[in-house]
Amino acid sequence: MDEMRMIRDAYGEPAPPTMRETSDARARMFGDERTPRARRVRFGWPVKGGLALVAVGAAAAVAISAAGPGAAPPGSGGSQAAPVDLGKRAVLAAAEQAARQRTGEYWFSDVIHGQSYMIRAETGAYAVVGAHSEFFRWAGAEPGMGEAFYGRDIPSRPLTPADEAAWKEAGSPSKFRVWSNDHYYTYDLSKTSWEVDDPNPAGGGKWLGGRTIEEIQALPTDAKALGEMFFGENWEGANGRPPVQDDPAVREAMKRRLAEMNQPRHKVLRAGRVLQDAPLPPDVRAGLMRALAEQPGITAIDEAVDPLGREGVALASASTSRTVTDEYGAPPEEQGRYGSREEIVFDRDTGEVLAVQQVLTEPGGPYKDREPGFVINYSAIRDAGWTDSRPEPPAKAPF
Repeated sequence: MDEMRMIRDAYGEPAPPTMRETSDARARMFGDERTPRARRVRFGWPVKGGLALVAVGAAAAVAISAAGPGAAPPGSGGSQAAPVDLGKRAVLAAAEQAARQRTGEYWFSDVIHGQSYMIRAETGAYAVVGAHSEFFRWAGAEPGMGEAFYGRDIPSRPLTPADEAAWKEAGSPSKFRVWSNDHYYTYDLSKTSWEVDDPNPAGGGKWLGGRTIEEIQALPTDAKALGEMFFGENWEGANGRPPVQDDPAVREAMKRRLAEMNQPRHKVLRAGRVLQDAPLPPDVRAGLMRALAEQPGITAIDEAVDPLGREGVALASASTSRTVTDEYGAPPEEQGRYGSREEIVFDRDTGEVLAVQQVLTEPGGPYKDREPGFVINYSAIRDAGWTDSRPEPPAKAPF
């Protein structure tokens, strides 16, 4: 038995994803070149596996400990802390807007996912976005209406205007050699066309571990009930209660994993994944936003910016610190301790989820020369929601 896969399947943390698995955890986009369709509704969310947030050096030896909440200055993504009561009012107001959305025949999501890497050039360090991909998914509201998953690579690029200036100062290189997990990898400016992954004309109509649209529509709207369902200590995992295991070691491993998944950062990631992956009714989505805002260790933020430059409000986890060691070969410049937190950014006016992002709170390690607010990785939702006609992935790339 693959014990780690069993634990991941039970509690929602991904192995290296296939296109389908990755697209299943991200979302958004659609440009003006699309064929117009009736009743298009914009909203939703994204990310990969625990929310597609794969930290730099994730395979390196990492020690995690509680840290302070950390504030991040506004600018190129990230957020700035504000009084919690003010931020919570803003988030709850966004939830009210989220409760006013409509439904349709097909659910779609279009998400851009990116991972930040540091380039330490002689002319000055700068950050680039690598592992840069776009994922598109659609599914019919009922079984037999079909479903499909698409993915494409988009060019790597400097993270911010300041990084772009430093990149140009370094001669505008077209390739970026970076330390990624436990090895060096080279990203470049190339892109690929859309590829469809195992389309299923008979699929559709299943979300959140196999729930039908009728079961999704019947979810509670009360924040307390949703908090118990998705964030309670007895949370059963994305696919329902996992089977009882005979092996004591496996049972103990699952117990430890459940405790880890109940930490604030995982609750943020979980909420983001649910909000993007499932066509929740508007009042259920609003209730889930309120439920997350009420969780211990979650801070509401009145001013936040996503990696696409869109302003909104956010819910953020308490900061955690990580230490990258040389156990898996990380070079000296990648080693050290840094702090970060997870954020969900909502559109203030519509309640749409704009992005889920990991934001630096305590510079150090690979990010020793970055400022708080630096976006370590992200899933930005370009578009998501219901439509009455079968969706197609956008032809135009986001960058």
